Amino acid sequence: MVLWWIGNIILLVVVLPVVIFLLNRVLAALERVRGATDAILSGGVALVGELDGVPEALATTDATIHEVSVGAVRYAGSVAKLLG
Repeated sequence: MVLWWIGNIILLVVVLPVVIFLLNRVLAALERVRGATDAILSGGVALVGELDGVPEALATTDATIHEVSVGAVRYAGSVAKLLG
């Protein structure tokens, strides 16, 4: 019975504080991870807002590429006539 009480005292004095210390470290790491994920989420939401104009920008880019290709074909035809 005395050994039982000694074991309980050791548990309360040594093991329990170590468990609490380790639990606090795990919870602190969890809070840091939670903060990082919140920052990632807010950045992702801001990025989605910036992507609203992408389809219009791609349409403009396609039109510009078409205009450039028409001009390049005309230029190449003219150069071919000069060299030929």
